[in-house]
Amino acid sequence: MKPSSDPSSGQKPDHASLQQAAEWYARLSADPHDEAVGAAWRRWHGQSAAHRQAWQYVERVSRRFAALQGEGDTAARTLRAARRTDTSRRQALRTLGVLSGGALLGWLGWRATPLPQLLMAWQADYRTATGEVRDVLLADGTHLWLNGATALDADYRPERRRLRLFAGEVLIETAAEARPFVVDTAQGSLRALGTRFSVTQQDGFTRLALFEGAVEVRAVDGGATCIVRAGEQLRFDRRGIGTREPVLAARQAWTQGILVAGDIPLAEFVEELSRHHQGYLGVAPEVAGLRVMGTYPLHDSEQVLAMLESALPIRIQRPLPWWTSIDARQ
Repeated sequence: MKPSSDPSSGQKPDHASLQQAAEWYARLSADPHDEAVGAAWRRWHGQSAAHRQAWQYVERVSRRFAALQGEGDTAARTLRAARRTDTSRRQALRTLGVLSGGALLGWLGWRATPLPQLLMAWQADYRTATGEVRDVLLADGTHLWLNGATALDADYRPERRRLRLFAGEVLIETAAEARPFVVDTAQGSLRALGTRFSVTQQDGFTRLALFEGAVEVRAVDGGATCIVRAGEQLRFDRRGIGTREPVLAARQAWTQGILVAGDIPLAEFVEELSRHHQGYLGVAPEVAGLRVMGTYPLHDSEQVLAMLESALPIRIQRPLPWWTSIDARQ
């Protein structure tokens, strides 16, 4: 499937084109009046549709970034300072994180989330900022833990209990009572059968991890259903349900500020880390399948990236203070 030309569609252009676009954006921001750079950028931009799509994507993310700052010139000064030294780049990252307030809106913006979904998340009953973990006790005694950059609504009525997950990940420990307990995502619904489980809304699919009890999963299109039991996890999209796989109890460790990787692909690890990282975080296809193991501190994503770089054949690139790319080491 080819990437969409509309960055708001949720589909991203290829990693290489995105990285080039981010680097061009940094060069043009550093000196917008350099005619030679401008001419070279125009040549690059006109070479292919992939380049134009990538440029649109980076522009869209940068506009959402600027909107978060309130002061465009402050962001611009910070961006220019970030290219001077490694030390100033790290300081710029911290500054930009403060400017954005760590908002959920910012994380959704990095992902080029469609505007309607972004607005629903921003207005949700419960939400967390990038890097924040929050626990909530609902009226019936159900306990929720919200991972970073998570948003959901709670709709409690005499005949049922229902959550709507717009973004992020929630760990749920349901209270035992007669009313059904249902979680809705963009891909379907999950009915708890007395249980402890986590639900993650990701790009184009939902992930369920079950630690106690059982959950009935129903895909929104086609009506495919299945029962998932303790110790199992799976993914499903709107059309169908994937294969069950074992889940580790340590998968819940993020509630304690720890990210445990039990021999998972780097791309999956980065997906989870991105909820605790200020700005865009991408991974090149050639290293996306590298296996990651170990325990990592969620409170410091920069330290986590440094740990990955020392253990894997990768390099971390930051052409912009809010744009981080994981590529193959050369």
